Amino acid sequence: MQTQRRDLGKRPVRRALMSGAAAALLLLSGCGASDGRVDEKDKAAGDTTCDGRIEGTAHITMWFHAGQSGEQTTLKSQVKEFNRAQDQVRVELVTLPEQRPYTELVLSAAASGDLPDLLDFDGPNLYSYAWSGTLRPIDSCVPARTRKDLLPSLREQGTYDGRLWGVGTFDSGLGLYVRPSVLKDAGVRIPKGVDDAWTADELTEILRTLRKAGYEAPLDLNFIDSKTADEWNTYAFAPAVWSAGGDLIDPEEFRTADGFLNGPESVEALTTMQRWVQEGYVDRDRKKDKSAFVKGRTPISWMGHWKYGEFSEAHPGDVAIVPLPDFGTGTVTGMGSWQWGIPSGEADGDAVWRFLEYLLRPEQVVRMSEANGAIPGTEGAVKRSPLYGENGAERLFIEQLRGGTARPRPQTPAYPAVTAAFSHAVADIVFSGAPVDKTLDDAVEAIDQELAAHDGYPKSGP
Repeated sequence: MQTQRRDLGKRPVRRALMSGAAAALLLLSGCGASDGRVDEKDKAAGDTTCDGRIEGTAHITMWFHAGQSGEQTTLKSQVKEFNRAQDQVRVELVTLPEQRPYTELVLSAAASGDLPDLLDFDGPNLYSYAWSGTLRPIDSCVPARTRKDLLPSLREQGTYDGRLWGVGTFDSGLGLYVRPSVLKDAGVRIPKGVDDAWTADELTEILRTLRKAGYEAPLDLNFIDSKTADEWNTYAFAPAVWSAGGDLIDPEEFRTADGFLNGPESVEALTTMQRWVQEGYVDRDRKKDKSAFVKGRTPISWMGHWKYGEFSEAHPGDVAIVPLPDFGTGTVTGMGSWQWGIPSGEADGDAVWRFLEYLLRPEQVVRMSEANGAIPGTEGAVKRSPLYGENGAERLFIEQLRGGTARPRPQTPAYPAVTAAFSHAVADIVFSGAPVDKTLDDAVEAIDQELAAHDGYPKSGP
């Protein structure tokens, strides 16, 4: 079907400029529709997004968030090369207004029925989009071999209510970046993997040791204060709560946060982190200088995969990645990144999947992960990336995603309310010294009010 261009924020939509070397021949083999893609289970569940056929020449539009320049440049090239290599599906990458936040644009377009045929969105928002009917299930589109090749973390993140709604070409990694030379000089052991992570108490002692060695504030938490609290606070610090045995919400039914977010385990984890800040072990110069680890002020940084390149360039041969601390039940880490889904509407699902299938090819996954520094989202691509090999510098990240140490953020349509409440609570407690119990009780109240307003978000949808 021909999708009309749309006027977003009173600014004309235009075809994005595309550049980069052609790799058309990579696409020519194996880009026909897969036969027998819809199985009886999918038909019974009413999933007819894909039926294995594309009628005529299909025109599809797609949106992509304003991420790193490397991501945008790579995607533009991929679109151009895909269009050049075949003539059955034409893809248009829509240029979006830069003045409005991406998620705000998505919600506004969903309300007015103006979403594109292919949508890029932050993974944890999938559950809200699926529940509200914004997305179509894609079980009927994704062949078993492709699903098997996805990292288990991506399969988990893309699933809601037993159906697959999204796929990603990359995932994320979170851990502690450390300077081995500094730790060895201070007599501090360096964990070899998830089975011998530092405990939270051990990390406290390490911070004291490093202060005596001359590092006044040896830990960089990359904190976001309460006025600008965003998804980083949830992605980065929910693992501390999970590791302690707490949670942000009832993990089974998602009906309440009471007794979970404000339970004793959650209180203990955030109290420990608050104490690190109050005792001065955490670098507080982030507002004027976000380069504590790069400039050598801190030899430990609680950070994600996207900093590996910068950190290793600043300290060649002297950067290692170790697990987040164990707060009581074992180390836990964050996961999840941007995913692709097919919005509800009249788009030809098979045409959309034809392009997604191209993006999920090993060489294209590697290409994107090299552009943005993320973790390749398929096993085929991981095998081509030496950073994740047996002795690779970022091996820990892939082990965490494969082995279950990485945990998705709460898989509930209430997630936007959960992350808003938790992110601000972390900022207030850890970085501003607010009373832990009361602040978490207030966060629980905000989350439970949202749940009550939607009758607990029943799985049948609105």
